Amino acid sequence: MTLTVGFRLGNDTTTRQVTVLVTQSGYLHRAQGVYGKLARLSRPERSPAVNNPIPSFQGEHPLARPIADLRRHHAAYTTNGYTRILIPPAVVRLNFDEDQPLTTAAHRELFQAFIGAAPTTPQSLDAAIAAFRAALGLPSRPENLTRAPRQKVLPPRVAAMLRTLEGGSALNPARRRPVGWTVTGQGVRLHVGPTGEVLDRAAVVELQAALSAWLYFTKETGQPAPHGGGSASPQDHLRARG
Repeated sequence: MTLTVGFRLGNDTTTRQVTVLVTQSGYLHRAQGVYGKLARLSRPERSPAVNNPIPSFQGEHPLARPIADLRRHHAAYTTNGYTRILIPPAVVRLNFDEDQPLTTAAHRELFQAFIGAAPTTPQSLDAAIAAFRAALGLPSRPENLTRAPRQKVLPPRVAAMLRTLEGGSALNPARRRPVGWTVTGQGVRLHVGPTGEVLDRAAVVELQAALSAWLYFTKETGQPAPHGGGSASPQDHLRARG
């Protein structure tokens, strides 16, 4: 007896189908072909962690790689138009001896046994894999697992400025210039001399993105690109808006 998990998908446009399954000993099997024709069998893919002395595979469960490949094949075939579910993802225990020599006839027997015994109850691939792992006594990741967002660490300078705002003080440039800015807890203000304009949140987000892009653009040289004669300077834009 051997436990298997797999699925069969069809592509109505090309009239082709594919069956992919994983057996409990760590093999991934595929068979594909035209509807109603004898399927072409791919060479079984054995998990590299099965009796493998290579150090990089030590401690890896023999089913980890085949299950990951099962997910990968399901996603790839679905993307490529295999959207008809002929056999939904299912776990099936088959009367099949995996220790026997896997001749072509035995390989076809494996697929025929899976196709003949697989239930037609709809379920997701994740649910089938979880049932497969549970039947083998392997841990499964919880369904609908919600990961808590990782707290992003602020750069020291930004963190210091945030503390200033939280303390009720305003942020201003270190050097006074004709064109300046003031940031408070209530908003952001750009000013040219005595005149200025307060930006709303959407404008601040857009300005931040533009400034970030500019910093990346000038990262190598530390200097802005040569100013084109036909373009207005930032000071001109601010004067026009003020």
